[in-house]
Amino acid sequence: MKLHEMKANDGARFTSKRIGRGLGSGTGKTAGKGNKGQNARSGGGVAIGFEGGQTPLFKRIPKRGFTNFTRKEFAVVNLDDLNRFNDGDTVDYEALKNAGVLKKELDGVKILGNGTVEKKLTVKAAKFSKAAAEAIEKAGGKVEVL
Repeated sequence: MKLHEMKANDGARFTSKRIGRGLGSGTGKTAGKGNKGQNARSGGGVAIGFEGGQTPLFKRIPKRGFTNFTRKEFAVVNLDDLNRFNDGDTVDYEALKNAGVLKKELDGVKILGNGTVEKKLTVKAAKFSKAAAEAIEKAGGKVEVL
C-alpha cells in the first residue's frame, strides 16, 4: 500500500449539510429548524441540564461531603525506593524521576518510612514522615525540606 492509495473508511468523512441555501436545497427557508419557537431563534435553545422547568436531576439527587479545593497531593516515595541510589548521592525530584520511581510531581514529593535505607543520602523533598527522617539521618544521610 502506498500513501496515495490510502482511503478513509466508509462513513468516516462526509460533507456537512449546507443549510439555509434556498428552497431547492431541502434545508432552505427555516434551515431545518421548523417554524418559530425557542430553538428556531437566533441564540435560542436551553442551558445544559435544563429540564423544561422541572427541578433538574443534579438538584434532585442527594449531595454529601466536601471537596477541599486547596488540597495538596504529594507523590509518595518509600525508603525502600531510595536504596537504588549510590552512597553520597543527592536525591531530589529529578533524580527520582530519572530513576523511574516517580511518574509525575503533583504538588511535591513526600518520603514515607516504609522499609529501610542502607546508604548515606542527601534527600530533598517537600515533606518527610518522622520515621523516614529519622531513618535517613540514622543511616548517616541528610534531610532537606524544600
